[in-house]
Amino acid sequence: MTIDITATTITAIVAAAIIVVDIVVRVIAVIVVPRNRRPTAGMAWLLAIFFIPVVGILLFVLIGNPKLPKHRREKQAQVDEYIRESTHGVQRVSDSTTWPTWFDGVVRLNRNLGAMPLIGSNSASLIGDYQGSLDAMTEAIRGAQRYVHAEFYIFAYDRTTAPLFDALGGAVARGVEVRALLDHIASARIAGYRKTLKRLDDLGVRWQLMLPVQPWLGRYQRPDLRNHRKLLVVDGEVGFMGSQNIIDRSYNKPGNIRRGLKWKELVARVEGPIVSGLEAIFATDWYLETGEPPMREIVPLGQQSEAQGLDCQVVPSGPGYTNENNLKLFLALMYAARERIILTSPYFVPDEAMLRAISGATQRGVHVELFVSEVGDQALVYHAQRSYYEALLRAGVKIWLYQAPYILHSKHFTIDDDVAVIGSSNMDIRSFELNMEVSLLVRGASFVREMRVAEDDYRRNSRELTLEEWLRQPLRSTVLDNLARLTSALQ
Repeated sequence: MTIDITATTITAIVAAAIIVVDIVVRVIAVIVVPRNRRPTAGMAWLLAIFFIPVVGILLFVLIGNPKLPKHRREKQAQVDEYIRESTHGVQRVSDSTTWPTWFDGVVRLNRNLGAMPLIGSNSASLIGDYQGSLDAMTEAIRGAQRYVHAEFYIFAYDRTTAPLFDALGGAVARGVEVRALLDHIASARIAGYRKTLKRLDDLGVRWQLMLPVQPWLGRYQRPDLRNHRKLLVVDGEVGFMGSQNIIDRSYNKPGNIRRGLKWKELVARVEGPIVSGLEAIFATDWYLETGEPPMREIVPLGQQSEAQGLDCQVVPSGPGYTNENNLKLFLALMYAARERIILTSPYFVPDEAMLRAISGATQRGVHVELFVSEVGDQALVYHAQRSYYEALLRAGVKIWLYQAPYILHSKHFTIDDDVAVIGSSNMDIRSFELNMEVSLLVRGASFVREMRVAEDDYRRNSRELTLEEWLRQPLRSTVLDNLARLTSALQ
């Protein structure tokens, strides 16, 4: 018996097979994609897979998992447990009767999530001048006697940073242990990357790439999971942390130079026992990248500083943790505020929880201000950020646009008059879920007063955005903003 299969029959069979495969893919996607994922992120991924299935599936396979590999997370958990055990009872905090009633709960939250204790008897100062912070770090390195540990998202050798590199080399020549961690993808994107690595080698600095994407060496994870931390520790006595990378303030990008863009940063210089908390972050990351055990005990051993008597707590976060440590800290503080919340973030793309926390604050009479840049250096994030302005303005938030050609890259906020946070974390989904970040919680009126000086400087160099002005935005801008907002949920 001869079976006559016509072209029409073949076409029908192929069409039926495609329909079946399409249905199977969609059903599997509905089961797999939303699991342990934010509803908005799950919905965004499902829309991408349903409307552009091939591209959507490929993207989900490539960047669909927002966590580091299991073995890395297990190592992080082991280190955290060691930190909790070895730092038991070392708080040495100021008189807790002077704390706000809610502060103890926030401290316990951070301890449970990130393992680090609250430590008292510290001093801290802020450096808002870009070159001034590089000079201060360089001077500290020149005085190093035992070790220098540097960890930066971007570490680049150029004319601006050459003196700091020379200081590292000078420290090595004196017999000082010098180690450097730099994020692989972020630093590799910067002009002169190979030159930077060669310079570190020539100086005798021990360096290691963070979260390297080198599948040919068996080192791979989701490529946009990055280590965004920025810190420097010298001899366990002085530390620097904040928003600033080690690079020229133009980031050496032709587009930035053509537009005249310059980065505005804020860095905290800290002394006292909390410096060992920053050292613990470096030691942990060095161990996770190299397999070498931590160089020193991860306990607060720094000298007490009575100049300000600040209570400080280091809060690490990122895809190596089960929880979104920084987001939970930020939300807890926003709900605790009674008088004012002053936010500064170059990339402000909040999730639903943060929007509710901010609107809830204004509705209970808390004064809320937000400092952002008037212009952006990353188009997608810039437009996603703008999509939230109308809701914030209607909620009563006062928005300040730091005027061009500066990019306000500082990352910090203050709660009432005696609590502040400064660090590397933006207030966006990327910093909450995909980036390894470090924040410093500080309780002390003297530190907040110094923050107020920085905030006053921002106001002098900003203009206020009003709801009336915003509603005059052209339709094309609104469309771009809303499209960018949709893509921000693809985490």
